[in-house]
Amino acid sequence: MARQPLVMGNWKLNGSKAFTAALIHDLKRELIGVSGCNVAIAPPVMYLAAAENELTGSEIALGAQNVDIHAQGAFTGDISAEMLKEFGAKYIIIGHSERRTYHHESDAFIAKKFGVLKATGMIPVLCIGETEAENEAGQTEVVVARQIDAVINTLGVDAFLGAVIAYEPIWAIGTGKSATPSQAQAIHAFIRRHIAEKSATVAEQVIIQYGGSVNDSNAAELFAQPDIDGALVGGASLKAPAFATIVKAAANAKK
Repeated sequence: MARQPLVMGNWKLNGSKAFTAALIHDLKRELIGVSGCNVAIAPPVMYLAAAENELTGSEIALGAQNVDIHAQGAFTGDISAEMLKEFGAKYIIIGHSERRTYHHESDAFIAKKFGVLKATGMIPVLCIGETEAENEAGQTEVVVARQIDAVINTLGVDAFLGAVIAYEPIWAIGTGKSATPSQAQAIHAFIRRHIAEKSATVAEQVIIQYGGSVNDSNAAELFAQPDIDGALVGGASLKAPAFATIVKAAANAKK
C-alpha cells in the first residue's frame, strides 16, 4: 500500500486568537476537494482549544509543537500528552532543532517523549537533521542515524510503526536555503535503508517528511522524489494560499 503523504504546518511562536480563526477558515476554503494528502497544523499550545473548535468537521488534523515526559505533578509550565490528547491533538512534533538547541534536549530525552506519545496513542513527528558544520564535514548520515537509533535502542524499531520522521537539515530551517531535491532524496533513502536494517516492513510504511524552507515554489519538485512523503512547513504554513499550494503539490505528486 502506498504511503499517503503528510503536510504539517509548524506555526512556531506565531499567532493570536484572531489569526488562528482566520487562517483555519481560509485553509478549509483553500483545501476543499483536495484528497490524497494528510494535512495537520501545529499552533502554539495557547490556541489549541480555538483551533480544535475551528477544525470541527474538517479533514485537517490538529497537532502540537512539543510535549513533556510527565503525566502530572509538580512540573510547572509543562504540558502532558494526555492534556494535548484531550484537545484533539494527533500529531506531536518532538526533537525540533530549536528545542534541541535552545532547550538543550538530548537524543535520550526526545526518545522518552516519543515513548510517552506512543503510549498515549498519538503520533510522534520526530525531527532529525544536521548542522551546516556537520553537513560540510560529511557527517549527515552519522547524525541522523544516531538520532533515529536513540528511539530504536530505547523502544525497538516497531515504535516507528505509524510514526513520522521529519528530516530537517538545520542549515535550511528558516534560512531560505533548501536542500536540492536530489540531496534531500539521498538522505531520505538513507533513513529508510537504516530502519530497514532492523525491519523492512517498518521502513516501508514510515512517513519521512522533508523540512527546511519548503515553500510553494519548491514543493512539487521535492515531492516528486520517491522517499519524500510530504513536508513539515514553517513560515509558509502561516499563509493559507502558500500552504494549500504545498498540500496540493504533495497530493498530486503521489497520485
